[in-house]
Order: sequence, then C-alpha cells, then structure tokens
Amino acid sequence: MSSEHHASSPGKPHRVEGPKNHYLAYIISILLTMFAFAAVIYGGLDKTFLVIFLIVLGLVQAVFQLAVWMHMKERGHTFPIVGLAFGFVIAITAVIAALYWVWW
Repeated sequence: MSSEHHASSPGKPHRVEGPKNHYLAYIISILLTMFAFAAVIYGGLDKTFLVIFLIVLGLVQAVFQLAVWMHMKERGHTFPIVGLAFGFVIAITAVIAALYWVWW
C-alpha cells in the first residue's frame, strides 16, 4: 500500500474533535429522547399534536446524529447525503402510497 493513502494534504493539519463535543452531543441526544418520553408519559396532549411533535423530534435527532456521530457535516460526504435524501424520498413515497391504498 502506498504512503499517500493515509497522508493528509500538505499545509492543512487534520482537525480533531475533542471529547467535549462528543459529551455535548450525547447530552443533547439524551435530552431530545427525554422530551419525547415526557410528552408521551404526560398524556394530556392532543394525539395529533403528540404524533407531529414526536415526528419532529425524531427528525431533529436523526439529523443531529447524522451530523455529529456520522460526520456528515464534513467535506466529502456529498454522495452519502444524496443517497440518504433519495432513500428518504422513497420511504415517504411508500408511506403515502400505503396510506392512500388503505384509505381509498
């Protein structure tokens, strides 16, 4: 294997995230999960609001975790992001088609 495979570009040092960012991301993920859990436990919320709230919290947490833990915020991840977006469009289309088929 050549030595160029692991070499970084000259003049640009590799930026390393410290554990502080990981601790903060973990705490935010736990808080988002606790908000969703508390909303369900409370029980006094309208069911429509609760479903929309849980979906929004789930999407926020998914995007947050993709950005932080899967490093999608860094350069060079265009194709995985496009693939995830395409998969999301296909999944939403399948859900809408299934709901349309069931309630037609």
